[in-house]
Amino acid sequence: MSTLTTPSSEIFQLHRTDTPVPDEQRAAALASPRFGTVFTDHMARISWTHTDGWTGRRVEKYGPLQLDPATAVLHYGQEIFEGLKAYAHPDGSVWSFRPEANAARFARSARRLALPELSEADFLGAIRALVEVDRAWVPTGEEASLYLRPFMYASEPFLGVRASLQAEFLVIASPVGPYFPGGVKPVSIWVSRDYHRAGAGGTGAAKCGGNYAASLLPQQEAYAKGFEQVCFLDDRTGTQLEELGGMNVVVVHADGSVVTPAVSGTILEGVTRSSILTLLQEAGHEVAERPVLLDELRQGLADGSVTEVFACGTAAVMTPIGRLASDDFDLVVGDGQAGPVTMRIRQQLTDVQYGRAADTHGWMHRLV
Repeated sequence: MSTLTTPSSEIFQLHRTDTPVPDEQRAAALASPRFGTVFTDHMARISWTHTDGWTGRRVEKYGPLQLDPATAVLHYGQEIFEGLKAYAHPDGSVWSFRPEANAARFARSARRLALPELSEADFLGAIRALVEVDRAWVPTGEEASLYLRPFMYASEPFLGVRASLQAEFLVIASPVGPYFPGGVKPVSIWVSRDYHRAGAGGTGAAKCGGNYAASLLPQQEAYAKGFEQVCFLDDRTGTQLEELGGMNVVVVHADGSVVTPAVSGTILEGVTRSSILTLLQEAGHEVAERPVLLDELRQGLADGSVTEVFACGTAAVMTPIGRLASDDFDLVVGDGQAGPVTMRIRQQLTDVQYGRAADTHGWMHRLV
């Protein structure tokens, strides 16, 4: 056993795996990584109890979790997660993008789900400790990265509707390739009228599994209709855009102005979203965060005043939307292809993430 010095106030104990993936097998996985299917040799972990707080900071062998059948998370869904990436730079260093923003959102999600809040130091420390050990798993191909999944769940074996008195925090990692292996491709979106992702006072602003579980049935129905993603509307009026199942939505007008639904408690505040809005403003675009009416968008697509629509999130960065439809309309966005604003800002952002451009905002955080 050895120790790893991290940005955390304490050290992470290292318990190396006794069954590392052979070099050849790892090389094959890195040559053609697929999202969320192959995982690195280790995982970072911290345990919490209501009496002792956060203890047992360690990096250990990746493997199954042993859960009592009465474990609270299995019955009451008390869990949260995050998603971010580690990027290999040309000089061999490895960096993450705005991880402190993920740490802050993780704390907000924990608060909403009545889970213990994890400090930024521990959040960043766990990520760094894991990447230090599994550095060889960070891919170096075009737009390839190591996807990091921090998560926390209620681990107390107890049946009763109250906050758990025990919790586990873990970070696992998976090498991933470009989201669009054949180049950035527009997606088709079905606007759901029958289902809503979240409601006022609910958990829409938290990154928790229940929000994603609620999106799976409408997603299946969209697939059955020949569409790739679902866009949800607000639950109160059913007239305003909210977000996709896992991405925020941004609309670009012919005059260069940009609008996106305001973060109001029912929409996840995306780290990629806020970064893109900053880059758009710096590029001279007028950016508004406000309610976006579906009828307003439909009219804009019909008369040409809306030229681009894109979704954004950690996995794909920016995804152009080429078609938007529902029961009573079916519209092409622009010429159906990825628009110039979308592609220019996407390139600008990924250049920073991969170390090809100067990080003038201080967004990058060195891990190794």
